[in-house]
Amino acid sequence: MTTPGTYRHLTQCSTTAGHFVILAIDHRATLRNKLDEQAGAPVSDAAFAAFKQQVLRHLSPASSAVLADPSSGFGPGIASGVISGQVGLLAPVEVTDYDTHPSLRSLVLMDGWSVAKIKRVGGAGVKMLIHYHPEADNAQQVLATVTQIAEDCVRYDIPFFPEPIPFSPDPTVTLAADEWTQLVIECARVFGAMGAVLKTPFPVDVKQMPDEVSWGDALAAFDAACPVPWALLSAGVDYATFKRQAEAACKHGASGIIAGRALWAEAITLQDDAREQFLMTTGRERMEELAHICAAYATSWREKVPAPQLDSLWYHDYADFS
Repeated sequence: MTTPGTYRHLTQCSTTAGHFVILAIDHRATLRNKLDEQAGAPVSDAAFAAFKQQVLRHLSPASSAVLADPSSGFGPGIASGVISGQVGLLAPVEVTDYDTHPSLRSLVLMDGWSVAKIKRVGGAGVKMLIHYHPEADNAQQVLATVTQIAEDCVRYDIPFFPEPIPFSPDPTVTLAADEWTQLVIECARVFGAMGAVLKTPFPVDVKQMPDEVSWGDALAAFDAACPVPWALLSAGVDYATFKRQAEAACKHGASGIIAGRALWAEAITLQDDAREQFLMTTGRERMEELAHICAAYATSWREKVPAPQLDSLWYHDYADFS
C-alpha cells in the first residue's frame, strides 16, 4: 500500500509528468581529492562547499531534485537559498570509502546523521550507495544495514533510493559483460524490493559492448525484474556516453536519471570565471537536454506506484514518529 508521505515526496522529487531529473552533487572524498590536485594543495571546507554551490546554482533550476550531502551540499545550499524550495532534496546516509576493495569493507553509516534528520530538515528522499556481490563475505552485513535504513524510511514515510553497485569479489578480475548484466539485474530484484525508487548503473558494460543494438535485451530484462520505478545514474562516464545510455534506458522503462559528474566534471579543472561560464552554459544545457530526453521517453513513476487510498479520516490511523 502506498503511504501519503512517500507519495508526496516522490512528487517533490519529480517533474509534473512523473520523471526524475535529479542533479547529484553528494560526492565527497573523491571530488575533494580532485579539487586538491587542481589546487596543488588541500582545499578548505569553504572552498569545497563553494564549488558545490556553484554547481547547484546553475544546474538545480533545470532539475526536479538535487542529491547533496549535508556538510558541503544542501546545508549551505539551504542557508544561502541556492537550493530552491521548488526543488526536491535527497540526501545520502552512507560513508564513502574507495581506498579499500568493496569485499573487504563494511557498509558504514554517516556519524551524526540519520533518516529522521533527513525528514526533519525537509528532505524528500534517502539515498544509499551499496557495493554488493551476493557471494562476498560482507554480503550479509550489507543486507542487514540496508534493511535497517529501509525500515527507518518506512517509519518516517520517506522514499528510499538504494543504489546497488555490483563488484568482482576478486580485485584482480574485471566482471565479464554478461556477469555485470546478471548482477545488475539481481540487484534490481534484491534491492528494488527494499526501496521506493532504484538508483541503478547501466545494466550493460558499454566498454565491452559499445553497440547500442545489443543494449535492448538487457534493459528490458532489468525493467521486468525491477519491482519499483528506477532512475539511471551516470557512474562517472562522460556526457556523450551518458546521454546515449539515458535515452536507451528511458525507452526501456526508466523513470528518469540521477546524474553527477557527466554534467559537471570538467568544472573541476577550471577556475573562477571559466568555471562559472562552463556551468552556466554547458552544464545547464546538459541538464536541460537530459530533461528533454526524460520528457520524451521516460515512464512516469506513477505507473508502478498507485496513489494512496485515503478516506476522510485517514489521518486518525496515520502513524506518528513517536
